[in-house]
Amino acid sequence: MLDHIGFPVGDFARAAAFYDAALAPLGITRQMAVTVEMTGKEAHLGYGTPGSLFFWISSGEAISGSLHVAFAAESRERVDAFHAAAIAAGGRDNGAPGLRPHYHEHYYGAFVLDPDGHNIEAVCHAAV
Repeated sequence: MLDHIGFPVGDFARAAAFYDAALAPLGITRQMAVTVEMTGKEAHLGYGTPGSLFFWISSGEAISGSLHVAFAAESRERVDAFHAAAIAAGGRDNGAPGLRPHYHEHYYGAFVLDPDGHNIEAVCHAAV
């Protein structure tokens, strides 16, 4: 089981604004900020829920290529809200909310590209 994932982004402030907005409908919020002064090198933002930080972005040189990160959603409505919030925050549509039965019967997901082009998904596995 993964504990957390993190990666550097090209524009730290822009990515922070994107993730603040896009993850909020999923109940995932910024929980921690680690400054350049604290590390002596890069700044980091930790997202998750109180007591559980599982997604991190950092300043520095953005990675090359593209990542795919999927966040669990409690309902299909939260998947829809994630997609709308991510688009409003500057994300690009990479798959509108809907069923993806090729994964399994109840797989309901939505995909957006973040400011660095990473494929960010919200998925609900519930039957309704």
